[in-house]
Amino acid sequence: MVLLVVLLIRLPFLNQPIQGDDDTYLKEAEHALIEPLHPAHTFYVFRGAPVDLRGHPHPPLDAWTLAGLLMLFGDVKEAPFHAAYIVFSLIAATAMWSLARRFSPSPLWATLLFAAVPAFVVSGNSLESDLPFLAFWMAAIALFGARRLVSATFAMVLAAMVAYQAVLLVPILAVYLWLFRRRDRASWAVLLTAPLTIAAWQAFERLSTGALPAAVLTGYFGSYGFQALALKLRNAGALAVHACFLVFPILLAPVSVLAWRKRREPATAFLLAWIALFFAGAVIVFFAGAARYLLPMAAPVVLLASHLRARWLAAGFAAQLALALGLATVNYQHWDGYRRFAQALRTPAGGHRVWVDGEWGLRYYLESDGALPLVKTQHLRPGDIVVSSALGHAVEYTEPRTALAQTGIRPDLPLRLIGLESRSGFSSASQGLYPFGVSNGIIDQVRADLIGERRVTLQYLPMTAPEAADQIVSGVFADHWMGAAATVVLRSPSAPQPLALAFYIAPQAAARRVALSLDGREIAAQTYPAPGAYTLQSAPVRPSGSVATVEIRVDRTFMVPGDRRDLGIVLAAVGFVQ
Repeated sequence: MVLLVVLLIRLPFLNQPIQGDDDTYLKEAEHALIEPLHPAHTFYVFRGAPVDLRGHPHPPLDAWTLAGLLMLFGDVKEAPFHAAYIVFSLIAATAMWSLARRFSPSPLWATLLFAAVPAFVVSGNSLESDLPFLAFWMAAIALFGARRLVSATFAMVLAAMVAYQAVLLVPILAVYLWLFRRRDRASWAVLLTAPLTIAAWQAFERLSTGALPAAVLTGYFGSYGFQALALKLRNAGALAVHACFLVFPILLAPVSVLAWRKRREPATAFLLAWIALFFAGAVIVFFAGAARYLLPMAAPVVLLASHLRARWLAAGFAAQLALALGLATVNYQHWDGYRRFAQALRTPAGGHRVWVDGEWGLRYYLESDGALPLVKTQHLRPGDIVVSSALGHAVEYTEPRTALAQTGIRPDLPLRLIGLESRSGFSSASQGLYPFGVSNGIIDQVRADLIGERRVTLQYLPMTAPEAADQIVSGVFADHWMGAAATVVLRSPSAPQPLALAFYIAPQAAARRVALSLDGREIAAQTYPAPGAYTLQSAPVRPSGSVATVEIRVDRTFMVPGDRRDLGIVLAAVGFVQ
């Protein structure tokens, strides 16, 4: 019956569009067809800049799974791929049933509550690592509890090759052994499986590719500010909210009272320890505060809830499943909006270079039709088409443009997982701290712009000039901050003149060396000892044509928590001076 319920939940969403981080895993899977042992030994454009996928926060098992499906079907096909991924939902439900038979007086209700967890229903329709990890995590705990140590070890290896948080099996199962089998030496030895597997994979990657994935990941955490205190606190707050919706909130109060009364019983003590240890680990490890992060904690919560009376459980299950299916429907319609937009753009985009300034499924579907991800240093030319997402864009560009197509994505149901007009933190705490949104607002605004000709009129360009929009090519934001590099075009003087750059190094800025190039040749550079306002000036120079291309570069950038931009210095003006 449980497996049938899981199938009935999954089958309506077989044609689920590519969504969320699916595109990243699919990029790894495609590279796995070239380098089978190194799916992540490639680059991916993230927030407008290429990043080394060896810094991806997940080991390669999910990518290998998708690579196998690519070999089987020849291309990404939504329905067959999602049908294959139903297996992970069935494994997780089966393991939950096994645990419920030991820890619950109502195994059926416990397992049904697990299958109706909103994050389980929504995330089970993706190709990300969440459900594969949940399946092997649950299998490892269920098999370990049944003392089937060989099978449990294998499940732990698989879990560790899907997600690094598999190391949290160690303290959780250590509590289990201490309460139930503390003299079982073989079981104690098995606890080290996950960390040893991760260490072995790290060593293999270091020896074979020259880079330690954990070191690459740590570097990106630092450069993007993902471990900043503000983000960690927001992550903790969002996870605390999501924990209250693992079961429907009407069950929380009686569950809390019941758990407190039975806290000295070994079974209850283990479940409470599982919740506390995983939640603490999630607060430490994660930064985005998404609801799916807590899926490995759902089992102990529903096991505790299953001690309530059947009528409470029936009401909680019905409400929980209705909410979960509503969120899954909205999720489907969100990503389907990108799929439909990409399909509608095929004819008008014919014969044009197409760039996509966005992430997730929007990028996947456009790239499937030949588009390329837009990077911050890309020079656009007249006739190019740029597709941008208001929800996920990362590149600021100033070329003259004409709207070719645009659409607002607005699902039918008044529920939101993420959105421009929602404060839901279901997908990311950066959008808000609500467990989900109740709104009819637009989720995203997507548009395709046709790039036109620039009007280059000024030899000296203040950033506040009305002409700046035409003459700034790339790298300068609306508030006049630039990133690692910026490019502007200027009208060339009739005789050689110095090229000058007026700028400001803010107190928090990391940049110290500023370089100025004209038509691809560096003509001035200087290192500055401290923050302040400066002017960098070259000797008199003559551009190679009627329009001069000027590039400004800084040696280092920094990020502000909650701001996606790489920031260098603040520009005041650049141009030819007498």
